[in-house]
Amino acid sequence: MVDDLYQELILDHSKRPRNCHPMEGANRKAEGYNPLCGDKLKLYLKVEDGVVRDASFEGSGCAISTASASLMTESLKGKTREEAIKLLDKFHDLLTTDTPAAKDLGKLVVFCGVRDYPARVKCATLAWHTLRSALEGVDTPVTTE
Repeated sequence: MVDDLYQELILDHSKRPRNCHPMEGANRKAEGYNPLCGDKLKLYLKVEDGVVRDASFEGSGCAISTASASLMTESLKGKTREEAIKLLDKFHDLLTTDTPAAKDLGKLVVFCGVRDYPARVKCATLAWHTLRSALEGVDTPVTTE
C-alpha cells in the first residue's frame, strides 16, 4: 500500500515535474550527466544571503531522475546552504545505507526503495550531486561515473 503511494508520487513528479525550466537571474548553475541511463540535467539556483531562494532544472532523464530533481528543487527553497548540504547527505544515506535515517526528509522518503536497485541509485542522486557542484561553484559537469 505505501509502495503504491510512493510510486504514484514518483510518477506524478516525473510526468509533471515542478520547477522544470531555465531560470533568469540564477547565480549558481551546474550540469550533470548519468552515462549509464543517459540522464542529463542543468540545475539553476538563486542563492541570496546564504539561502536558496529559488531552484529549477531542465534536462532529460528517466522517471526516477526527473522526479528526484523535481522533489529536490521543491525541498531546497528557503534552506540555507548548510541545510541543503545536510539534506543532500541524508538523501544519499537513504539510498546507500541499510539503516538510513529517514527523519527530516519529508516527501523524499519515496526514494527509499531505490536502494534495492543499485543501477537506479545514480539516477536518483544525479540532481543531488549536481546540487553540490552548484553550491560549491564547480564549473565542470558532474558525472555519476
